[in-house]
Formats: sequence, C-alpha cells, structure tokens
Amino acid sequence: MIRKGNRILLTLCRAAAVATLVSVIVFAHHAFSSNRSNSSSVTDTTQQAPSIERLDPALAAIVPSDARIEEVASGMTWTEGPIWIHAGYLLFAEIPSNSIRKLGADGKISIFMQPSGYTGSTPDGGPEPGSNGMTLDRTGRLTVAGHGGRKVWRLESLDPNAAKTTLADSYQGKALNSPNDVVYRSDGSLYFTDPPYGLPMQNDEDPTKQLSVNGVYRIPAAQAQKPGAPPNRSQLQLLISDLPRPNGIVFSPDEKYLYVDNTAPQMIWMRYPVKADGTLGKGEIFYDDSSDKRPGAPDGMKVDRQGNIYSAGPGGVLVFSPSGKHLGSFLLPTKASNVNWGDSDGKTLYVTSSGNIYRIRLTIPGVQP
Repeated sequence: MIRKGNRILLTLCRAAAVATLVSVIVFAHHAFSSNRSNSSSVTDTTQQAPSIERLDPALAAIVPSDARIEEVASGMTWTEGPIWIHAGYLLFAEIPSNSIRKLGADGKISIFMQPSGYTGSTPDGGPEPGSNGMTLDRTGRLTVAGHGGRKVWRLESLDPNAAKTTLADSYQGKALNSPNDVVYRSDGSLYFTDPPYGLPMQNDEDPTKQLSVNGVYRIPAAQAQKPGAPPNRSQLQLLISDLPRPNGIVFSPDEKYLYVDNTAPQMIWMRYPVKADGTLGKGEIFYDDSSDKRPGAPDGMKVDRQGNIYSAGPGGVLVFSPSGKHLGSFLLPTKASNVNWGDSDGKTLYVTSSGNIYRIRLTIPGVQP
C-alpha cells in the first residue's frame, strides 16, 4: 500500500508540474503580448495614484517642487495622439472607437470626427481601427497618422467636415502598414513611423500586410502639397528599415537629431543625425530600457525648448536630458501612449494614458507646432 501510495503521489506531482508549466507559458505569452504600448485591450494598473519619480537633481529645473499630475478625462478605452489647438482646446484619438475627440476648455469631451481611420464598408476586424498620432503644419492644418486607415492625411481646415488630402498611402506600389506618429521638419517635410499595430492582427503575419519592413519615412514636400492633390508616391523616402517596431518620433529643437523609439522586442530610443537634405546619418541607441518590467513601452514623445525629451514608456512618462540621462518619470496608473504640449504658454504637458488623459505643469516650455 505504501508503494502504491507513492506511485499515486508521484503521478499527482507530475500532473501538477505539467499544469504549472502550461500556466507559466500562457502567462509569459500574455505578458509579452500585453506589453505593447499601443494596446487597447489591456489597462494594467501600475499603482494607485499618479506620482513623480525624481531620479536626478536636474529634474528640479524641469518639474516644480509642488507639481502634481492631474487627471482631466477618463472613461475611454485607448487614447492617443494629443495635439493642442491654439484656439484653446485639445484633440486626441480614441483608437478603438475610430474617432478623434475634443477636450474643451470646460473639461467636456465631444466627438470631433468619426470615423478617423478605417473607412471600409466591412468591419475592420482589428482592435485599433482609428487614427493615431497628430500634429499641425505651419499654417495650422491638422496632419494625422491614419493608423487603421493605412495612410497619412491632412485636414484642410479645423472644420471636421473640411476636405482631406492624402499625403502618403503606399511605398513602391505597396500599401503602408499603419502610420503611427508624425512630425514636421521646418523645411515642410513630414516624417512618420509605420509599424503594424493598426492592422487587424497587429503583427508581421497579418495577411493584409504588404510591406516587409516596418519603416520610418519622409515626405519631402508635404507642406507644399496642394489641397486635394494625390500623394507624390515616387518621392516618398524610406529612411529607416531596421527597427522592428518604430513608434514615437520627434526632432531635437535645433533639428540636428531625429529621435525614434522602438516598442519591441527591445525597448530603445534611437537618435539619428539629420543631414542637410533631410536624410539621416547612422543612428545610435540614446537609451535602452529593455530591462524595465513595469507596464508600458516606448511610444509617443516630445521635446522642450532646452532639448529634454518626454516619452511614454514603462511606468508612465520618462524624462531624459539631451545627453540621454533618465532624470525621472511621471508614474501613472495605466499605460501611457503619447504626450504633447498645451495651454497658452506651452508649459503644460498633456498625456494620453489608456482610457485617461492627464496633465502636469512644468517649468520649461515645450516645442509646439
């Protein structure tokens, strides 16, 4: 009976070990999948309330001692692409609902445009059909990374019913993946990232994906493109083709460098020297946060007038010096996706974070379009 009992016990132990191994594999797969910052299906909680993590004394010159992170909107699913409109309001994308929304001066949220990304006659089938990052050109026209719509487009006035002009929709005859974020250079050219997150499967195996790369592109004369004119497809330049998941993109204030971050598998921020003709020199790793296990990943970013970088990343928003030193973070309860400067003096940083929008008053004004 003792030997039989041992055999039974051994069998039960083996079964338990197998079950544990399966659970670990499933958990690990889920953890890897959910770490992508552009994910509308996951809202992991990092802590109970927003807070400021001060890692270096230099942060004191950027973040006042009495600064606080304020929640100004909530109740949505996955917000992105905030852009301050100088008339006094914030526009942002709510990707799962395929809409661009408006946060008014009174704190109320309304639909500015819907749909804003995918416009097909049949359901998109993916979790992120909407538009993504946004900016303004020199004349104040809204320029949008179409994400689920697989193009970059411009709204010819700030009327949501105004005409749209497509600036880019394909490269060498193949449809773009899902343009993610956009930034203008002062010469009127437009740069954008193109990972697969707006495709139904959100990966390189998606059957609708036509390009083999997840690139960073430049539209040489985007500002000058006439309203309603088709994109000059032959002029679209592929500048970066070796990042697996390019995402956030921003210039240094003097435009000597272009910063591009990569979401996965490495969580890195890259810096590229900008040549006179707008093309890029060899990039270098500006910061590597791949070991950070907090929820979130590199995503949208902006700079202030002194060249400090503010980027969505693990735990919330990371603040870097121009030399690449991590000065501190704005820790948030949910995954951050993007940031932008707002208010009349440009000293308020607005943050889209899962279904919420936060803001914090800072000392140095940001670089605004």
